[in-house]
Amino acid sequence: MEYNFREIEKKWQERWVKNQTYQVAEDPNKKKFYVLNMFPYPSGAGLHVGHPLGYIASDIYARFKRQQGFNVLNPMGYDAYGLPAEQYAIQTGQHPAITTEANINRYREQLDKIGFCFDWDREVRTCEPIYYKWTQWAFQKMFNSFYCNKCRSAQPIETLIQHFEQKGTEGLDVAQSEELKFSAQEWNNWDEKRQQEVLMNYRIAYLGETMVNWCAGLGTVLANDEVVDGVSVRGGFPVVQKKMRQWCLRVSAYAQRLLDGLDTIEWTDSLKETQRNWIGRSEGAEIEFQVADSDLHFTIFTTRADTMFGVTFMVLAPESELVAQLTTPEQKAAVDEYLNYVKKRTERERQMDHKVTGVFSGSYAINPFTDEKIPIWIAEYVLAGYGTGAIMAVPAHDSRDYVFAKHFNLPIIPLIEGADVSEESYDAKEGIVCNSASQKFSLNGLTIKEAIEATKKYVSEQHLGRVKVNYRLRDAIFSRQRYWGEPFPVYYKDDMPYMIPEECLPLELPEVDQYKPTEDGQPPLGHAKKWAWDTKSNQVVDCSAIDHKTVFPLELFTMPGFAGSSAYYLRYMDPKNEQALVSKEADEYWQNVDLYVGGTEHATGHLIYSRFWNKFLFDLGVSCKEEPFQKLVNQGMIQGRSNFVYRDNIASKEKGHPVFVSYGLSKNYEDVTPIHVDVNIVSNDILDIEAFKQWRPEYNDAEFIFEDGKYICGWAIEKMSKSMFNVVNPDMIVERYGADTLRLYEMFLGPVEQSKPWDTNGIDGCHRFLKKFWNLFDGVSCNSVTTNGTASPEELKSLHKLIKKVSQDIPQFSYNTSISAFMICVNELSQLKCTNPEILKQLVILIAPFAPHIAEELWEMLGQQGSVCDAQWPAWNEEYLVESSVTMGVAFNGKRRFEMQFPADADNKSVEEAVLKSEQAQKYIDGKQIVKVIIVPKRMVNIVVKG
Repeated sequence: MEYNFREIEKKWQERWVKNQTYQVAEDPNKKKFYVLNMFPYPSGAGLHVGHPLGYIASDIYARFKRQQGFNVLNPMGYDAYGLPAEQYAIQTGQHPAITTEANINRYREQLDKIGFCFDWDREVRTCEPIYYKWTQWAFQKMFNSFYCNKCRSAQPIETLIQHFEQKGTEGLDVAQSEELKFSAQEWNNWDEKRQQEVLMNYRIAYLGETMVNWCAGLGTVLANDEVVDGVSVRGGFPVVQKKMRQWCLRVSAYAQRLLDGLDTIEWTDSLKETQRNWIGRSEGAEIEFQVADSDLHFTIFTTRADTMFGVTFMVLAPESELVAQLTTPEQKAAVDEYLNYVKKRTERERQMDHKVTGVFSGSYAINPFTDEKIPIWIAEYVLAGYGTGAIMAVPAHDSRDYVFAKHFNLPIIPLIEGADVSEESYDAKEGIVCNSASQKFSLNGLTIKEAIEATKKYVSEQHLGRVKVNYRLRDAIFSRQRYWGEPFPVYYKDDMPYMIPEECLPLELPEVDQYKPTEDGQPPLGHAKKWAWDTKSNQVVDCSAIDHKTVFPLELFTMPGFAGSSAYYLRYMDPKNEQALVSKEADEYWQNVDLYVGGTEHATGHLIYSRFWNKFLFDLGVSCKEEPFQKLVNQGMIQGRSNFVYRDNIASKEKGHPVFVSYGLSKNYEDVTPIHVDVNIVSNDILDIEAFKQWRPEYNDAEFIFEDGKYICGWAIEKMSKSMFNVVNPDMIVERYGADTLRLYEMFLGPVEQSKPWDTNGIDGCHRFLKKFWNLFDGVSCNSVTTNGTASPEELKSLHKLIKKVSQDIPQFSYNTSISAFMICVNELSQLKCTNPEILKQLVILIAPFAPHIAEELWEMLGQQGSVCDAQWPAWNEEYLVESSVTMGVAFNGKRRFEMQFPADADNKSVEEAVLKSEQAQKYIDGKQIVKVIIVPKRMVNIVVKG
């Protein structure tokens, strides 16, 4: 009986589609389980073997939970907006929708070949109006909401307006960009535009002036991870820091809830810690500093106000508005030169690169504790988004301040008795305070803890500032100067934004004749001829109709990539609903994602924004769960295994044609150059020379020096990349070995969470295992007549050992050890010549999550009805696992000599008697005196002899 994997896999993939095997619906009679993958951006390159790793891992889990009786939701879709498609459109003039559709079709074809149990009936694509309608809807809700700190939730903006009308800002405790104070009378006297400007200070989605990574070459703002060394990752264009009016989301309002939520979810400690550090909660005080010889003053935030006596200079972030105000004429040229340097560096580069740079502003601040003048510097290590964008520097007790002070020869004053700051700063968390006294106030002699509390009290009583909790988390920049993204449902009246009516959503992306910015620097939507909003007819009209009375210009920015990926998990619950993002019934049934699988690269981007987005929808009553992803597993990366041929440079020059030396011989040659070769024309490190010549025609006349009659390639572990020719297409693996082999092998490489190298040389082992598994069933069916109608104890032990192992491994994602257990079990049953249908049936159920195609075929062969996907997962019986005998080592004077088997319940006396009577023991005793016999139960017998 031949294992024809190609026919089997094609048959069952078609059968699954025909029978709608993986379609799922809400079923109140079954417990739900929601499995989700971070959905892919469909690139033109298609999948390589590293991409399916997480999908296979989650697919195994989904199938396992289904066999345990759960109603499993396992959807898939596409993050279809993005800069690569837009850049391709700029280069070719082809609409991004066309290339995106082609890429999606390619991805779908590849995914289907691997045999995933996705419910494709729920597919979502972020570029489709039916989907982004709800992204626009959520944005409008954020625009029309503010965050109340007292009730810790988003509230309708109308509630805030009513408060302003009655009380102004009196008694207000809300999230805001800057603290404003005005009376009800002032509010009521303002015109509409002024009121809208003030409301922008409180909206959750708001327009704000913010520093961005501006890339003129791409005509758009870039995220930090899209910039390296001052240039764009895509295209290598220069990137500068620029202040722009941008749409922002007030993520910072949710900072404490984002922290608190981490205690309720099953994520790794390292990932939680990454998010805690990114959110960056710190308790301290805001303190006012007066600028010397000026009416100006500014606020700093510090977690250690007790160190005020050690402040020897102040530092402003280069982006701070204070820079222009505090730079003296004498310092202007130096400051301008420094600002031009900083413009080319992203915030991430400034945080990671600790080189010391800065410039003196020319101004001084007054220390409110000592009345001393302190120089004000400008330096890139201070960021505008943290605190107030200004710091007081205490070099004796802060490492970055210390390095800065040393570099610019600024004073360093230790504040702790016995602190040695001659070589480095001193971590002042414990100790007795010194050098901290003035005519106003003294901390000398107090412990650090006492000094902190005394300083907070002094600052409050003297009205020098206020005690405050601060967060590093910044509001998200939510607009891009691109074409291929979700349009904002916004028009502008009197330069202020207004939302188009909700019933008019979605506002669809218009056609443009160019995908690059306009000549006057507007985003690509500036090319759209029909891109204005008529408030009378509530529809999009021609731009020529703009009259600023009833027809207004629409927003030219589009939303960023994370817009569409922030709530897609909710849409999967109810993807065809035209009345709501998700129905109340669907949401309350599926609730949230039970298992989320994706890469660690999303730890501080997508996962922060998605949690924020869900918490906002929770406040609105749209999502019934505050945390969207209960359990999160980060899959590791599959690295490439590159292959090399070795050119003998001396011989190539002498002979006039390329000469390649086999890897084992190459070390004996003086001058060789390793050249990457396409791994797809290498098998077990043996080069297919004819395929190599076809791939690189310039080597048609090349000479190859073999070892053992073959050309053996060298190898190295590198990132999987087209430039290194080590990208392995899963289609080739499926064609050669089958999808089940690919699935098994990717899981067999190592733990899911770890990165590991791909090595096609090892895939044969998994394929041989499946053949051996298949051969177990040769001639067996549900009607088989066997001489062994009842399973033997050995068969039951082997099976139940496997059931226990796999049942415990899958929840831990220890798939590699499960596959090893399968191999052991199949070997044991093969040796036992097992033909018992009941044993083999359980074996098929167990392997179904890992290798579904072969499992379905064997399930049918055994005469079973329906899909093996719905077969009940077996339970192990500990009775079958009880050992009837144990193997114990026998040692003489501590040296192990042989082993013996004993009944599992044998006592020490009977063990001792049996050992001493054995022929093997007699050889080592041989007339010697037995001093004593030491027995470690079920493990070891040690006979101490003398003479």
